[in-house]
Amino acid sequence: MTAATRSTTLGPRSSDLANAGLSARFQAIRAATLALTAPLSPEDLMVQSCPEASPAKWHLAHTTWFFETFVLREFLPGYKEFHPDFHWLFNSYYNSLGEMPAKSLRSSFSRPPLAAILAYRAYVDEAIARLLEAPPEYPANAEAARLIALGLEHEQQHQELIATDIKHALFTNPLHPAYREASPSLDDTIAPPLDWIAFAPGLTEIGFAADPESFAFDNETPRHTVYLAPFALATRLVTCAEYLAFMDDSGYTRPELWLAEGWTTMRAEAWQAPLYWERDPATHSGWRIYTLEGWQALDRLSETPVCHLSLFEADAYARWAARHTPGVRLPTEFEWEHAACRLQTLLRGAPTHPDLLTWPEPPASPPAVLAAVPANLLETGKLHPTPARALPGLQQIYGDVWEWTSSGYTGYPGYRPLPGALGEYNGKFMSSQIILRGGSCVTPASHIRATYRNFFPPSTRWQFSGLRLAKDAAQ
Repeated sequence: MTAATRSTTLGPRSSDLANAGLSARFQAIRAATLALTAPLSPEDLMVQSCPEASPAKWHLAHTTWFFETFVLREFLPGYKEFHPDFHWLFNSYYNSLGEMPAKSLRSSFSRPPLAAILAYRAYVDEAIARLLEAPPEYPANAEAARLIALGLEHEQQHQELIATDIKHALFTNPLHPAYREASPSLDDTIAPPLDWIAFAPGLTEIGFAADPESFAFDNETPRHTVYLAPFALATRLVTCAEYLAFMDDSGYTRPELWLAEGWTTMRAEAWQAPLYWERDPATHSGWRIYTLEGWQALDRLSETPVCHLSLFEADAYARWAARHTPGVRLPTEFEWEHAACRLQTLLRGAPTHPDLLTWPEPPASPPAVLAAVPANLLETGKLHPTPARALPGLQQIYGDVWEWTSSGYTGYPGYRPLPGALGEYNGKFMSSQIILRGGSCVTPASHIRATYRNFFPPSTRWQFSGLRLAKDAAQ
């Protein structure tokens, strides 16, 4: 996910445009985007509150532009574009397609009006429906299906961005309005004690295993072999209460805990706490946190995973934790993926209510009864991290927060971006970015997988980003 569009694919979810599954998926994902923006006013949809973000109105247009530009213009005979200016106006970063407005200007797009953007979406949706009705022998079926599948993954990335961008926009409003009313019930679960699951040393396969019926971005390939030294992974994410202990121990004023660039950035930006934390003497903890449901006392969220951390803050916390548990650090992306792939999981009931079933090691035959914990992804409707449950095995691998790793974003051995415009938005970002894994509470359930590589600059905080600890293990 992503501040930038990541537009490459390995295979279609359907090889036949007449397949009802692709049509149903298209309709569901397009409807989900509109549902995310439904609580927002036209004025809300115009706000661009930080350089990383875009207005929600622009997201509505750009995701539609993708289908018009890469699918309809190429594969629907006789297609007439909705408006000639939209081809460049809603381009994001595709330099090979021509010029585009500076990202910083997107909040000035009061015209075209919202009604025109919604009409644009309806126009393109109707044209995609006509393309999906093409007879199976239509020669462009397979390639168009691949690009529609890609466009849907692209739209799911922007669904996550709509949630993160509007949260920042509403937070920067002096009134601090809520995206929605607060839920009446409170999850008072106490996070279980942090434990560790050890993994033996050895060779492991990393990356997407080619499957003509499955989707992956090109930066998840090629699959290759990596050696892992013995390590252990924490059974759950770091909580707000644990991070507060780091803060109370002068975590933000101790240079020995920080990477040099992190120390400089933290001081320049005057960070004293995660993004969206604010001092509040009326609370027991002394802090409150802004959420998509408005302000919540930290006291109520202390057991939830800490989020909106930069890589620098996550790394500083790990260094602080290592004083008490030698060898503690952030995991590499390879360690994370190896653990996630070995973990026995089942997404049941997705996308409306995905349940993640876990146990420490896959038994010879699964037990008859398994404890299920909801994977806190977008479809659960929580819109904020929730506490881990007292269950065996790794918890919160998928959802809640994107997990910072210590791995820089580079191509796998033998990586080659796809040719043409659709190859632009993975490879050219392989500089000064850090990998995150696992998805967050605003990631669509059908979008995440163990091999998915998210990436952001290390100072990024507006995403739902947190951390899981790893540690070296003796051989």
